[in-house]
Amino acid sequence: MPLPETLFCAQQIKIPPELPDILKQFTKAAIRTQPRDVLQWAAAYFSALSKGEPLPVKERIEMPLATEKTDAGLTPGLLKILHKQLSPKGMVNVAELKEKWKHLCLPEEQLKAILQLDDFGEEVEWMKVLALGCSVLGGSLLSSMKHACEILTRDPEGGAARVPFETFSFLYSYLANIDGEIPEEKTEAFLHRIKE
Repeated sequence: MPLPETLFCAQQIKIPPELPDILKQFTKAAIRTQPRDVLQWAAAYFSALSKGEPLPVKERIEMPLATEKTDAGLTPGLLKILHKQLSPKGMVNVAELKEKWKHLCLPEEQLKAILQLDDFGEEVEWMKVLALGCSVLGGSLLSSMKHACEILTRDPEGGAARVPFETFSFLYSYLANIDGEIPEEKTEAFLHRIKE
């Protein structure tokens, strides 16, 4: 086995010129995202960076509410990351969803609970998973739809959080159906009223 090359001075170390900027962007992303397992998240970050995929990075830091536990799991910011990574596919393999979930250091039990709310196979429709994730965040149908609109909107933050009516209608109908307590006629009447 050959001996490692001995370094005698700093001039022998070649630092790529782009490395400081990469590390600076990584550090900012880690501060915004606040991952529970920095090493696991860093591996996912650099893997996505090398593949040209959407990075597992929140747009802004989320401060926990006083009523939340410090280890709450899914947040709107993390659900938005998953949406950016998985929505272009439409249908997502459950194994890939589990991998992305794990990369964000989210509790596996929480994903299992979400997937048990519907009869999913090996492939899941991403928008349904998004809706169920919003229901976990929201607690009520109204609050769930508010989270969904804030995640899906292209409006600036703090704006109206508008989404296409077809998207809103699909998510609302799906969550109302999963809830099981809202008659279909009431769902249709509500959607008809807001469309006008």
